Amino acid sequence: MSATTHRHEDAVARYFEAWNAQDPAARAKAVAAAWSGDGTYTDPLADVRGHDGIAAVIAAVQEQFPGFEFRLNGGVDGHHDTARFSWELVSVADGSSPVAGSDVITLDGQGRIRAVFGFLDRVPAGA
Repeated sequence: MSATTHRHEDAVARYFEAWNAQDPAARAKAVAAAWSGDGTYTDPLADVRGHDGIAAVIAAVQEQFPGFEFRLNGGVDGHHDTARFSWELVSVADGSSPVAGSDVITLDGQGRIRAVFGFLDRVPAGA
């Protein structure tokens, strides 16, 4: 495995740590570790910049889906400063997965996320 591959996988691992951090202080720390200071997150439902905005989006999703966690679905595919991967939002209680998507990320020189472009592949009816 190349250093570039490790760089992408490490960034995605930090990304999931942020999305799954339940405590606000732990979430803020995880977001800061995963994203650059002016990093962005954009999907069909959100478009935010900076650590506070990203942490707020994560908190809102956790509030909407209590007892769920984000999990990587497959591998991480990356080259240069860009990677893509798929994910699922999974119930810890019963393993159901009402939401799934794919994200494309770009990284800065330190391997932190500059931008996330998220796509929702599966959402619950009425969401």
